[in-house]
Amino acid sequence: MKHKEARARIKINKLLEEAGWRFEDLKEGKANIHLEAGVMFDQLGEDFEHATTQDKRSGAIDFLLLDKDGKALAVVEAKRESINPLFAKEQARNYARNTGARFVILSNGNMHYLWDTKHGNPETISRFPTQDSISEYREYTPNPIELVNTSVDENYIIASQMPEYAKDPLYINLETRPSFLKKNGLKQMRPYQVQAIKALQEATKNNKQRYLFEMATGTGKTLVSAAVIKLFLKSGNAKKILFLVDRLELEDQANKAFIHYLGKDFKSVIYKNSRDSWANASIVVSTIQTFMSGDRYRHEFSPTDFEFVISDEAHRSIGGSSRAVFEYFVGYKLGLTATPKNYLKGAETDALDNQKEYERRLLLDTYRTFGCEPGNPTYTYDLITGATEGFLIQPTLVDARTEITTQLLSDKGYSVPINTTDGVASEEVFTGRDYEKTIYNEETNVAMCKAFMDNGLLDPVSEQLGIPLFGKSIVFCVSQNHAAKVCNILNQMAQSRWPGIYNESDFAMQVTSSIPTAQQMTINFANNRLGGVSKQPEGYETSKTRITVTVGMMTTGYDCEDILNIALMRPVFSPSDFVQMKGRGTRKYIFEHEDYTTKEKIEIPKKTFKFFDFFAVCEYFESEFPYDEKIKLPLLKAQKAPLQSPYDPLTEPMDGTKTFDGPIHLAVKDQIATVKNTVIGLEGMRIDREGFRRAVQEDVLNNTELQNMWNNGDRQGAEQYAQIHVFDKPKNFISLDKIRRLFNVDRRITVREFLQVAFGEKDTFETKDELLELEWEKYTQQYPVPHEIYTAVKNFFKAYAIDSDVRDIMKTKQFARFHANSSFDFSDFEQLGEHKSFVPRYITDYAHQLISL
Repeated sequence: MKHKEARARIKINKLLEEAGWRFEDLKEGKANIHLEAGVMFDQLGEDFEHATTQDKRSGAIDFLLLDKDGKALAVVEAKRESINPLFAKEQARNYARNTGARFVILSNGNMHYLWDTKHGNPETISRFPTQDSISEYREYTPNPIELVNTSVDENYIIASQMPEYAKDPLYINLETRPSFLKKNGLKQMRPYQVQAIKALQEATKNNKQRYLFEMATGTGKTLVSAAVIKLFLKSGNAKKILFLVDRLELEDQANKAFIHYLGKDFKSVIYKNSRDSWANASIVVSTIQTFMSGDRYRHEFSPTDFEFVISDEAHRSIGGSSRAVFEYFVGYKLGLTATPKNYLKGAETDALDNQKEYERRLLLDTYRTFGCEPGNPTYTYDLITGATEGFLIQPTLVDARTEITTQLLSDKGYSVPINTTDGVASEEVFTGRDYEKTIYNEETNVAMCKAFMDNGLLDPVSEQLGIPLFGKSIVFCVSQNHAAKVCNILNQMAQSRWPGIYNESDFAMQVTSSIPTAQQMTINFANNRLGGVSKQPEGYETSKTRITVTVGMMTTGYDCEDILNIALMRPVFSPSDFVQMKGRGTRKYIFEHEDYTTKEKIEIPKKTFKFFDFFAVCEYFESEFPYDEKIKLPLLKAQKAPLQSPYDPLTEPMDGTKTFDGPIHLAVKDQIATVKNTVIGLEGMRIDREGFRRAVQEDVLNNTELQNMWNNGDRQGAEQYAQIHVFDKPKNFISLDKIRRLFNVDRRITVREFLQVAFGEKDTFETKDELLELEWEKYTQQYPVPHEIYTAVKNFFKAYAIDSDVRDIMKTKQFARFHANSSFDFSDFEQLGEHKSFVPRYITDYAHQLISL
């Protein structure tokens, strides 16, 4: 057994050294690992477990980790690989008590647990904590009783924003209180938000350390998060809190909110902007992608660096690599989501039939991950309740189908005659799932845009003043190319309807990942600055741009309260996506304007919003979606059903005689066939009544041999197998290019990436810009960029990576060509300094893969 014990010892020694612990005095500092009496350093590779009990006092273990003053900090009990380290828990407790160490690390080289003996139970860790981190953690003494007993009311956040608010006469006077709160930017919590905090306190009282808030879109989860953060920091149950989001725009949005709500009491920072000083903040906000990049969370953080981790859109943070980040840190965990994943639904027998599948369901199930029973979160507040209590708004559905989309949605589908080169007439049938992937009709887009413009809600302030200003809107399209087409059509219509006002193609703007400034555009739209401020009505604070046209942005967590119209110019088959898109309009809002000459004030509350549905999506979720079907484990996120035809006309020949080179352009007329308005009452839609049910995913990798290779860790073998037996075969009709189009990925993808998404290790495929952002972060670590030229260098980095003309200009040194280059401007080029050479060298040496995106 000695070789097994030695193997475990080697692993544990390495983990200690990686975390900065020292067996001997080194130039970095004195030894901070104390070996028990009678054990020599050169004996550690032998029968260490036997040595720990032979001729020593009862309860002795392997190492004692010391703080900088040489005092006991943590004990390490090392077991051989075949033994569960938790078996040594009581033995380690005795030794910790005898030495005065508060912490215990239990490990067999493969499994590791960190245990704060004064609070809680052993928690799984994947890396040993550093001396600094665990020393600071020692100063942290959780006090659940204080947390439970803290009084929280509607003014809990206001007390941080303005401590003396209650003494102000304008607040004391009930008539002037609303205007006082608004003028000072003070935010009272709603009753259900207070109840959420109390539910968390009750769970803590019952010894819970994980919580799940299932709250409908628009219910103010960020404000609730701020209250929870204050509660934990003020009560001493956390010193540093990590707030994880999954989108760049939400990172900035959350940090600004925390500064606004809690800035007088606690410092909040965005991690990537404060890499050298984040430890000085109480609240650290980051995208989960930043932490995942290059396993940064393992290299730059210790498991004890944060006592509390909050995951926004929690259903995304517990799959694949994202879960590793979430579980890396010990301590309290809170999940926030409107759409939890209930993978245990209908799976009670899986434990008997397939233990491995059942365990995987446990890992992916949102409820169990956050310590709740399936379907029973710590606190829930749904759309119907919110609308009934007057805090949310239900939509007016506009079912508007064109002649073609009506046929696409029928059982027979849309039949297209096709002539092959041998003169044999044939036809192909398409369904709603094929729209814009394999067929395209300009007149369909025109018909949808016209119906949208004819029936959309106008801005109520402008309408009252007799000025027809279209209500702020979001249009969801199938792809970036589709978004560009729809955006152009809307601008042409606006120019025709309102000549002289929208002549600069700024009535509608495309906001997708292909647009370099898309993230800022979403912020400007919410702040009523996109395209500038509208000139009519005069002095009215609203965006000149009235419509944003997007694909997947502006969905999860995007907060723009004055949205009046949402349009689905695409089929949607995922209930999660549908709920998020619809949720963009459910927030309440008061449209306000004051005439600066007459001082006349206009205040009009938002009562509804229009939800345009051109593909019977609402009907699908009302009557066709299989809510009661057992939820399958995910293989591909948001996978849609395969084409109904026996081949893909984009890539496959038919009868060996014809190959299609892109979407089929139908030279046929199309027009709106029906327009039906339905006001949704307080009872809501069926999808609201049913609650969230995961969309049934298509099994595109139904191959046991491939699954076994991947699950057993043979990644290279799985890649080779997929390349030979799965891709580009008539049996499967699967190709990387088809997958890329299916997922609307704007770059090439690899077999490894496909398999990572298929088997749930990645949530989805990163966009080209997301990969560029990750590589840019690595570049700035190697070559620091001064703030004053940060934007110029970043633009150059991206342009050099994706634009062959930029690379040619740099190669030939014909720099004047930048005056005419659309990717990078000559004025920015003049600011680059030494980065003119650093960027090409870095991309060539370390990031050449970006060039092939």
